[in-house]
Amino acid sequence: MRFGITILPEYRWSVAGPKWRRAEELGFDHAWTYDHLTWGGLQDSPWYGTTPTLTAAALATSTIKLGTFVTSPNFRHPLALTRELLALDDISDGRFLCGIGSGGGIDSTILGGDELTPRQKVDRLAEFVELLDKLLTTDKVDFKGEYFETRNGRTLPGCIQQPRIPFVMAANGPRSLRLAAQYGTGWVTTGGKADDYESWFGTVRDLSSRLDDVLEGRSFDRYLSLDSKRYALSSAAAFEDATSRAAELGFTDVITHWPRPDGIYAGSEDVLEQVAAEVIPRLR
Repeated sequence: MRFGITILPEYRWSVAGPKWRRAEELGFDHAWTYDHLTWGGLQDSPWYGTTPTLTAAALATSTIKLGTFVTSPNFRHPLALTRELLALDDISDGRFLCGIGSGGGIDSTILGGDELTPRQKVDRLAEFVELLDKLLTTDKVDFKGEYFETRNGRTLPGCIQQPRIPFVMAANGPRSLRLAAQYGTGWVTTGGKADDYESWFGTVRDLSSRLDDVLEGRSFDRYLSLDSKRYALSSAAAFEDATSRAAELGFTDVITHWPRPDGIYAGSEDVLEQVAAEVIPRLR
């Protein structure tokens, strides 16, 4: 099992920088930040840009992998995004992971226009990932789709990681799971809708089984975001229980959130320290 932590892009760097460095010191395998313009429930909170945050995190660390949780087509064009990804891959010396999903929530309408239907979102995601894959692996890309277009899209200088930066694909539905299997090196899920913690893990089990059907025996990294129905760092016991359940379902990686002082993901950094010192070494 590998362990990840998400640090929301809500802190001034004087506060955020020590958190990213501490995540590496505590032995986390990967650290993430949200790639949203804002996020439900935190619209009144400070919010900083994803790419500058990850650039600073790459310069403040040396071994931990860094990623977007998750990038979507809501406000990004694949060619403009390619430039940012190439820079992050280079500055991190090949430690960058690109989490990708179809997008939703406030980001889908904050720039104006009507929200797409679920089917249209998956159509757009398929086009987005296809073009992003081409741009990161092939120079001089001409592409014209329903949602995106490039004319002589250049790939230079190319990725540090070969053949390209890994995609960790967020997917729950049948089509998006197939996209994950086609383009991803891993799959990430927050589970499905559920009324309680036990039922939520039931949705996670069902989704993992659906991925098994798509993969047809092929091995695949599987990331579970633990905090959808119960904050995993509410206690060391809660974290161990959630991680053990994820392992039983075949997940290779789990992700939790850095404790916030109040509201969503409210918790204690003392619990984080205890989990890193006692629980994670036992579960690796």
